[in-house]
Parts: sequence; C-alpha cells; structure tokens
Amino acid sequence: MPAPTAAFSAIRARAEAAYLGLALGDALGATVEFMTPREIAHHYGIHREIVGGGWLRLKAGQVTDDTGMSLALGEAIIADAGRVVPLACANAFDAWMRSKPIDIGNTVRRNLVTFRKTGVPVAPASDHDAGNGAAMRVLPVALATFGESESVVRAAAHAQAHVTHNNPISDVVCEFLTLTVQDFLRGDTLPEVVCRRIQPLVGKHPELSFHDRPPRENPSGWVVETLQAVLQALLQNTGFEDGLVDVVNRGGDADTTGAIAGMLFGALYGADALPRRWLAALDPGVASRCREQARALLQAPRHE
Repeated sequence: MPAPTAAFSAIRARAEAAYLGLALGDALGATVEFMTPREIAHHYGIHREIVGGGWLRLKAGQVTDDTGMSLALGEAIIADAGRVVPLACANAFDAWMRSKPIDIGNTVRRNLVTFRKTGVPVAPASDHDAGNGAAMRVLPVALATFGESESVVRAAAHAQAHVTHNNPISDVVCEFLTLTVQDFLRGDTLPEVVCRRIQPLVGKHPELSFHDRPPRENPSGWVVETLQAVLQALLQNTGFEDGLVDVVNRGGDADTTGAIAGMLFGALYGADALPRRWLAALDPGVASRCREQARALLQAPRHE
C-alpha cells in the first residue's frame, strides 16, 4: 500500500480494532439476542459483560455467524490475492455452512442450498431478501479494497452480498458500511462522516432515516431496522463501550447489531478504546484470526 510507515501502522491498528470490535459486539450481543429491552433489564439490568448463554447457550467469548461468515469471507479473499470473486465467496460460505455452525440465517441457508444445487454463485434478485446477513460480513471487503476507487469498493460489496442477499436496500447498506469503515480507517471524524456518508444516505433513502424516530428497540433482522439502531447508537454515544452497550441492550437481533456497531466503533475509536476485560473474555482463537486477517487483507494486492 502506497503509504508512509507511520500512516500505515495507524490504519492497521484501526483495522484490527474494527475486526476485534465486530467479534466483541457479536459475543456481547449474542447473550441477549431475541430478547426485548424489558426482558434484558429484568435478567441483566444493563447487559455489559461477555458472559455467553442466551438462546444459543454459548460459552463466554464464543461468537456466532456474524464473525464466522466474516472470517470465511476473509479467507476466500486472501486466497484469491485480494479479489472478491462471487464463486470463491460462495464456496467459502458453503464450506462454512458444512462445518455445522452454531447459528445460520434463513436467507443465507436457503440461497447456499440453491448454490449447491445449481452451481450459480449469485442468488436470484428478490425484494424479500432484505435481511442483514450480507451487511454483517462486509468488513473483509472494506479492508481488501481500502485505497481503491468507490466504484471498485461498491462492486466488491455487491459481489459478496449477492451470494445470499441480492436485494437493493441490502446493497445500499452494504455499500454504506464498507465505505464508512474505510473513512474511519483513514482517520475521518464522526462529523465528517455524517456529512459525507450519513446525510446523503438518508436523503436518498428516507426509509433509512433515524434522527426523527424514537430509539429503535427490538430491531429485527431487516437491514433497515439494523442500520437505524446502529446509527442511533453511533451518534448518541461518545465511546466504544458505551455505544456497544447501548445497541445490544436494544435487544432483537442483538448479535448482528452488536457486530456491525462494533466494526464501526472499532474503526472510529481505535484499539485503545476496546475494553481489556472484553478482549480477555473473547475466544482467543477468534481474536487471533481477526488480527491476522486484518493485517493480511490490508496488505493484499490491489487490482484497480
């Protein structure tokens, strides 16, 4: 990457923080996935520790499909010398599904089963496949295409997304998240990103508006509700831990809102903002893979 050593080191540190943030948000949120805010308050008060449990009966620090699919995608991109190729992505996701993961989304499962039958790595376009399963795994694309033009970044985001989610609003959110992560990696401030990314996004897609809405509680797997909850937490808090605690205590699809928020917050606030007690609780093998992939993806060849 054509950048001075000091600048590259800062970018790499933020990239590692983003990947670890994704896993931390996944692990924290999985405990309260599918619970309402009232249920969370009854059982945990404010849920702010990585303790496992939840409907999946996880071990403390264990992650779900959000991190698992991201790591599978990252491996495929690295193996393809930094390219985001639909067939390689589909094969990676299929191998991940064959490993019997602890959790898998319905849309992901359905379209990967179709891929097995047809060999076609792009799912049929569907107005109904607007879940958050493609958005939750965009981080490897953001890292592998860092420094390339926005057109290349957008095409790569679509390439991985369309394996399971070929849907217009899913595409919009995947593009936005990928480019926003890259903005934060460059060191852009939150006000700068609000002007460059967030305001144009909601101006063009008012269904994603969140400022004039009450707190998005109990967000479903619909990518619109996911992004509204994440952006509210991003703009209503001033740090990694507070923002992540906010979003997962909204309940609903909390592992995915936590993963996406953790990815953004990690890129924005950097490694020093990650709570040490959370890092100590995270599965060490997962933490190691996140760090290694962040470095490898940033150093992968560029193809523009």
